[in-house]
Amino acid sequence: MSADGTSISRGTGTAAGSVAAIDLGATSGRVMLGHVGHNELHLRQVARFANNPVRTIDGLHWNVLELYRNAVAGLASALRDEPGIASVGVDSWAVDYALMRGSRMLGNPFHYRDERSADGVAVTHALIDPAELYAANGLQFLHFNTLYQLAAERLSGGLDGADSMLLIPDLLNYWLTGTRAAERTNASTTGLLRIGASSAAAGSTTGAGQWDDTLIERLGLPRSIFPTLIDAGSTVGSLLPAVAAEIGARRPLDVVAVGSHDTASAVVAVPMQSENSAYISCGTWGLVGLELEHPVLTEASRAANFTNEGGVDGHVRFLHNVMGLWLLSESVRTWERGGETISLTELLAAAAAVTTPVAIFDADDPRFMAPGDMPTRIADYCSEHALPVPQSRAEFVRSIIESLADAFGSAVRTASELSGRRVDVVHIVGGGSQNELLCQLTADRLGVPVLAGPVEATAIGNVLVQARTQGLVTGDLESLRGLVARTFAPVRYQPRVAAERRG
Repeated sequence: MSADGTSISRGTGTAAGSVAAIDLGATSGRVMLGHVGHNELHLRQVARFANNPVRTIDGLHWNVLELYRNAVAGLASALRDEPGIASVGVDSWAVDYALMRGSRMLGNPFHYRDERSADGVAVTHALIDPAELYAANGLQFLHFNTLYQLAAERLSGGLDGADSMLLIPDLLNYWLTGTRAAERTNASTTGLLRIGASSAAAGSTTGAGQWDDTLIERLGLPRSIFPTLIDAGSTVGSLLPAVAAEIGARRPLDVVAVGSHDTASAVVAVPMQSENSAYISCGTWGLVGLELEHPVLTEASRAANFTNEGGVDGHVRFLHNVMGLWLLSESVRTWERGGETISLTELLAAAAAVTTPVAIFDADDPRFMAPGDMPTRIADYCSEHALPVPQSRAEFVRSIIESLADAFGSAVRTASELSGRRVDVVHIVGGGSQNELLCQLTADRLGVPVLAGPVEATAIGNVLVQARTQGLVTGDLESLRGLVARTFAPVRYQPRVAAERRG
């Protein structure tokens, strides 16, 4: 074992090994090949593919069959490059699911941006007061949380005939191995897992981290559709023979349950060296928060719309969802609909050069949730709130980045106040860590340093959990993060404002 607690298993005499990570994001997916050992951590992308939702007559859906096809093709590429891969792990976005009857999927999963959940919110809150619900599950209110989607399914008859519900990573694990199970970090986002002792107000008799049978019954949901729960790091099973043959696996290959909620995997790879660190996992969404040992279930926390979600090794991800770079990517898509190709690098450089004051708007306003003409919505918001309306693309982008930095800063300060934990440094990981303007403005807002990177935090966390299961490394999260810090040096952004700007 090394001085920092990270070590490798030498039972087979192997100093390092490789695993494959299937990392599905809201706009794209990838298959990453990870090589891990003592003071070794290397990642290489072997496949990348688009994740394009499909709108049909009944709503907006994920094209999950296409995602699976691309993921399997990516695994075949990974095995050609590295035949000795020890295991595979799958992570994705949260809350969305497939309903199953036997081995058959009952339609493509709905997209969380589909509008159908409103009826589910109304019927749920008519049955259970939101304060009681928060005491039971600790989740922030998001109209697309799984329990609201399932309530809408019940009203429409969508649950009729279903014998299982599988969240997206669990669905892919089932197709790969034939085993149905629900990994806890993602299951914690459904709103149907007990958060802890304070959930006794809901009257549930199940333990913390288990399906809340009483809550499920009160919502009129069939208990039988919820699969067995497993922890991150558990082996789901081996590849089915047909899958192994398709990808060219010449020996048994494990499928390991990682932190299957992508943010849970990303937080594993945040190179935090102090408990006084906050994190921002920034991509389509900005997940802003702290890692805690216990949930925060106060009324103040509920009013601030902070969530308590499961983390790897039983930690709590205490965080708030901010709309994230969706605002920027959807604006670029709008501008490109006219046939023009937009250079994001040039657009960000132009935004950084803007010197006139720009509007800082509420990035979490519900109008920004659905796909569509984002610049027009931003302009409308500014007009309605007597803010300067951006006059150029550079000003729109600068306004978006300023607004995100403001939202990130506010969320970090609120997390600190609600938890009683001081924040001395903020880590930004994911795609947003490459946005120099966003990182600098966030440091400025908070008056504390921002450490940016790694970019591929989600895939790294996925790989590290698998590597620990396979004995390539051992140790707790602090040890794993030490390995990340040594191999992916973050970029430091010092605040350009006085310390009194801190919340």
